[in-house]
Amino acid sequence: MSIIEVKVPQLSESVSEATLITWHKKVGDAVSEGENLIDVETDKVVLELPATKSGVLVKIIKQDGAKVGSEEIIAEIDTTAVALAAPVSTAAHQATAVSPSARKLAHALDVDASRIEGTGRHGLVTKEDVMQAMQQPVPTAVEAVPTIAPSGNRPEQRVSMTRIRQRIAERLLQSQQNAAILTTFNEINMQPVIDLRNRYKDAFEKKHGVKLGFSSFFVKAAVLALQKFPIVNASVDGTDIIYHGYFDIGVAIGSERGLVVPILRDADKLSLADIEKQIVDFGARAKVGKLTMEELTGGTFSISNGGVFGSMLSTPIINPPQSAILGIHATKDRAVVENGQIVIRPMNYLAVSYDHRIIDGREAVQFLSTIKEALEYPGRVLLDL
Repeated sequence: MSIIEVKVPQLSESVSEATLITWHKKVGDAVSEGENLIDVETDKVVLELPATKSGVLVKIIKQDGAKVGSEEIIAEIDTTAVALAAPVSTAAHQATAVSPSARKLAHALDVDASRIEGTGRHGLVTKEDVMQAMQQPVPTAVEAVPTIAPSGNRPEQRVSMTRIRQRIAERLLQSQQNAAILTTFNEINMQPVIDLRNRYKDAFEKKHGVKLGFSSFFVKAAVLALQKFPIVNASVDGTDIIYHGYFDIGVAIGSERGLVVPILRDADKLSLADIEKQIVDFGARAKVGKLTMEELTGGTFSISNGGVFGSMLSTPIINPPQSAILGIHATKDRAVVENGQIVIRPMNYLAVSYDHRIIDGREAVQFLSTIKEALEYPGRVLLDL
């Protein structure tokens, strides 16, 4: 017998504990090196914990829902053992293999999970399978089992927030309570960027293997403005102002697990292609909870794009300890006046929320005006003028 310990990965300094979500293996199951054993949720991200060696899972020390810390031992694997399992038919395996979360949900909804065909690995019945069987939408951003109140034709559900959702709520309240937040707005004529993108999008994609979107233009314009107004790139620490000599831009991405803000490190050194590739990668991995804690930690300024959901106007909330955030909205054809004439232009309303403790209104307005100019004259951004 050769036993190895399964440990919680090293968490970042800002994360004190994590929650075990769902074991994908049970005691006695064979495991392969690199195979995911369990999902671990922190207040920033959901991590997969793979087996470091092949063998048999012989002991589970911490069950689903347990709170754990860095390097805590949660299970044991015997690398010399062979899984001993009675042969069962595929149909029987599918009928009895039910994930813990699916089992709890099935119990709450009074559903016989053994009669549900599983779509998970090896026929595992998942929470989604249970909800599909009930022809109800799958609940998102919650992991706790819903409690349905018997209130006649007006049912109610009580669910617990995930750790990520709790952290989002905590940070948003912290931002509003600890900062003097104001928002300034400006309108941007997006026609020059649209024309530039249409002119080069095919050649860009052919050369770089990624589509040329609008996000990279906003990031580049924001960096240009931050370089001109370094106070907007700063943060408050007690009675001190910390000026950052680098530009780590957080890009807010909505996912079923909640809002995440991965960081574009040293964005001033990235090309348009680099930015587009990273944003596409962030978005894809955010959907499946594959972002790392390092990618979600830090940042000197953030960009939130409510326009992808059709938002016309909003007042974004600062992501502490940052001091400002740029809100992008939907680009719509609107009637505007140019040289005394009414014309139709694709307009976008931009918003900058800022911490008035260290950023004056004049600086905030000029900062947003710099972004406006950079987008309406995109050649200057590309030529670094």
